[in-house]
Amino acid sequence: MSQAALPALTVDRPAAAETGRRPHADAGRELPLLNEMTRMQTARGVFRLTLFVLSVLVVLPFQWTLMKLDIGAKIIPFRFHRWLLRVFGIRVKVTGEIAPGGGVLIAANHSSWIDILTVSSVGPISFIAKSEVNTWPGFGLLARLQQTIYVARNRRSKTAEQRDEIKERLGKGDTIVLFPEGTSSDGNRVLTFKSALMSAAEGTIPDGNGGEKLIRVQPMSIAYTRLHGLPMNRAYRPFYAWYGDMDLVPHLWDMARLGPIDCEITIHPPITVTEAGSRKALAARCEALVSESLTRALTGRG
Repeated sequence: MSQAALPALTVDRPAAAETGRRPHADAGRELPLLNEMTRMQTARGVFRLTLFVLSVLVVLPFQWTLMKLDIGAKIIPFRFHRWLLRVFGIRVKVTGEIAPGGGVLIAANHSSWIDILTVSSVGPISFIAKSEVNTWPGFGLLARLQQTIYVARNRRSKTAEQRDEIKERLGKGDTIVLFPEGTSSDGNRVLTFKSALMSAAEGTIPDGNGGEKLIRVQPMSIAYTRLHGLPMNRAYRPFYAWYGDMDLVPHLWDMARLGPIDCEITIHPPITVTEAGSRKALAARCEALVSESLTRALTGRG
């Protein structure tokens, strides 16, 4: 990756004494160049975050009104998230498509809050999120306006109740995204898919014609592959992956001032519990497909 494409704060040239080489004649010009890159990145970050806040303030009243009137409430988030991708300089390439007819449960890997933007750009969808998201300033409100289903992952007694809520929404024709890992990863690998909420895919839902149909599950891989058009390696992916005990605000700032980045989303054909044999087998099959797809995308073999 060329130095001009790298974030200035990470550039670290070894001293001449360490390398045993004489400094280049232009070495003295590098510090002003890096300072200029830092100023450009700061200006980019301020511009993007300002535009983000203004966009949210404009769109939220319309989305709230549509939800109250129950009129096209899912269209606004779909269009809005596509706009936010342009604001933050995120380019999404989608391979495959969501199965038609509604009532689809998507099982995807999860590495960042940015997944909400990239996946939402695929079509009108809702998410399943941990209950803590509802308390996040700003993001909690945005999640509610997208009709997010909140689950308490550490309360097994609530699993059946949460499963029934998901199944009810699928029966109404919603497309719902589940992150079966239960947490976010570093973006370089797929964690074990948990099968508990896959139980929502058991049984049937109305087909809209007076009959019943099996619930379909579609594996989806989300891979952040390029920074400034060049392959994003492990050192740079944490600027976009949000996991562990990372603070949200500094992570948001770093992401806003860098880029553009490329994201590759692959949507696999639907699978049913009946075809897989059980919900645990379904979870394992989805995990294998997503993991293979992620690896291919990150290594450029997608």
